[in-house]
Amino acid sequence: MTKGNKKNIRNKNRINKRESSNKRKERKNKWVKLLILLGIFFAIFFLIVKPFLPNKNKITSRTEIKFTKEGELSFFDKQDNKIITTIDIEIAEDDYERALGLMFRYSMSDSVGMLFIMENEVPQSFWMKDTYISLDILYLNRDFQIVKIQKYAQPLSEQSIPSIEKSKYVIEVIGGFCDKLNIKEGDIVKYKRTTAYNKV
Repeated sequence: MTKGNKKNIRNKNRINKRESSNKRKERKNKWVKLLILLGIFFAIFFLIVKPFLPNKNKITSRTEIKFTKEGELSFFDKQDNKIITTIDIEIAEDDYERALGLMFRYSMSDSVGMLFIMENEVPQSFWMKDTYISLDILYLNRDFQIVKIQKYAQPLSEQSIPSIEKSKYVIEVIGGFCDKLNIKEGDIVKYKRTTAYNKV
């Protein structure tokens, strides 16, 4: 083999190596471009789908539900039938309102409360799920007599808080309300609406 032939072979080898290197770079560039395009696609996809994904913080970040006066409720001493106090109340009388109760309230005065009107006079049971303030829970029979008081219910607890006795009505007030005003089991309650009853 002549010297010239050897030189030609070396030049061809260099060209082949360069071409091979260029092909590898082109393949690498294609993969990089593909990955970038996939990244952009998934980013756009996520932005489109995000509003429909479940949000774990949705409940806890809800706007506080404000008190709406729907009636007035008075407590009477069982001994002498004298009025103890009168408070403003919201009235929960359908399944949705009873299930919601005083959830998502972050403050409450001792001049307001909620009256639950249950469908039947049976032993009732409440809990404190998503309820951020301590409550006194008063269970009443069909004659509006307090048959059981559960005081200082623990906020956010999912433990059952039973009436034990049959109950047709339930009142929720701020924790400590009954101790402060000396409201006892056996006391009587009366209420009146101050808004129209629009239930269909």
